Amino acid sequence: MPRHIHALWAFIAALTTLASAGPSPRQESAWPPLVTPAPTKTQLRARDIGSDVSSLTSDAASLANSFTGALGSAATGGTNGVEPAALTSLPTGSQIMSTLGISDSDLAATPTSALQRRPYGNFTDKGWQVRFNGFIYKTPNISESDLAKYADGFVVGNYDQLPADQQANARNLTSEIFIVQQGNVSVTLDLVADMDGSSKESITLPYNTTAEGDFDVFVPLSGNNQGDNANGGSTGTNAGGNSTGSLQFANGNETNNVQTFGSWVRGAADTGNATVYLVPNKGLTTISDIDDILRITKIYEPEEGLLNSFARPFTQWENMPDIYANWSKSIPTMHFHYLTTTPEQATRPYEDFVFKTYPDGSFDDRPLNFTNSDETISPRKYLLDKIFQTFPNRKFNLVADTSNPDVMKDYPQMVTDYPGQVNCIWLRNTSETDSGDLFPYDTSGFKNLNNNSYMFFINANDLMNLDIENGQCRNATIPQNVTFGEQDEAAKDKVTGAASQVATSFSVLGLALFVAAWNIV
Repeated sequence: MPRHIHALWAFIAALTTLASAGPSPRQESAWPPLVTPAPTKTQLRARDIGSDVSSLTSDAASLANSFTGALGSAATGGTNGVEPAALTSLPTGSQIMSTLGISDSDLAATPTSALQRRPYGNFTDKGWQVRFNGFIYKTPNISESDLAKYADGFVVGNYDQLPADQQANARNLTSEIFIVQQGNVSVTLDLVADMDGSSKESITLPYNTTAEGDFDVFVPLSGNNQGDNANGGSTGTNAGGNSTGSLQFANGNETNNVQTFGSWVRGAADTGNATVYLVPNKGLTTISDIDDILRITKIYEPEEGLLNSFARPFTQWENMPDIYANWSKSIPTMHFHYLTTTPEQATRPYEDFVFKTYPDGSFDDRPLNFTNSDETISPRKYLLDKIFQTFPNRKFNLVADTSNPDVMKDYPQMVTDYPGQVNCIWLRNTSETDSGDLFPYDTSGFKNLNNNSYMFFINANDLMNLDIENGQCRNATIPQNVTFGEQDEAAKDKVTGAASQVATSFSVLGLALFVAAWNIV
């Protein structure tokens, strides 16, 4: 059931608003850690959700039917049996050019752009290396009226009813989608450690971009490449690369502080800059999902999810910024890594929101198109494995919400796959607070875990004052309801049939969005 909804969401979450890159890292002074008493064993209230499912079915079906009806019968002619996961692959650059009637010469006249995800670096016995990753693209020139026409499909025909600022957001997200990837491009990065530019290094990546315009490779920095007993880890292939100049940093086995510097993609106008995070061998890293844990998305409510992603400004969930700010200030070794499976076209708006609202840190999302089976089948697990293997001596906090089936499977699996590396798992129970989340979540993966190593929580303040450096993961005042199966079993039979109808409605809606966006009628 939830798999269908989240497969669709992986597609629609990519269609988000355009925003500028995040600010430079902030320097924050340390606060003393706050401590609460040791937790005691309690029980969460079970929730009967079966009686509410029919309303969601009706709403989703109505939304899909009204939208596809506006598109005409051709939009729905082939929807029976459509797998929503197929919608997670967005059209290629050539399809975009064909749809918009853009010639090669028109595209050649537009400037080259780049997007770098904020990368992390680790310290090995050979020194510092950085996982540089991002993509190279061009944005065709599209008139505002044409952007408005295409944007109307993304907001389910409601474009004219939106406030002016939300119409602008919808047009910007459309521009974000209508990009043409640049394959087989050589990428050179200019690295700057000082604001005055006095400390520089340049690196040409060892491989050109993929056919989809992506690059993702560990590259050593030319300075500090004689590490002594680094005891660090690495993952993937350290492919080297050509470099000039030299940046100098403290060895990762001799400091507890995250060190930063700037990286720019040469020749990509002003679009390819990112902050690089050199993460010490030991310490604490918080890996955080974004949707419905850091921001209000409501992916389980069709129309709300669309508007919250495509038109409305991103809005923080409760006082989660205060929680993260306290961890950042009170734990000197804390490093934040934000991991979402939203496709990479949404990187800019997500990073802009996150780094204006939460502590700075590295960032991961889903490549434009997958390059191997692991990324295709389980992108979140693939990215989790990469960072765990890169930092074998760090401990990790994992934060997300229960509406993500991959989280419910992958987070507890990390405890098994990487013994001793998971510090705490915290999952917001969205079904307890949002009446629109009608689907059970599966806790089977937690059965063999120490029950003090995770907590299902309801409000952001439930995470306040935990002594997480010493492994306190539970708040004694927050009851738990973990029966190691699908929650709530009493509602399971009632939900199953209705949820199948919901999944069908979402399939139709997702295909309708796809058809509207690309004029495939």
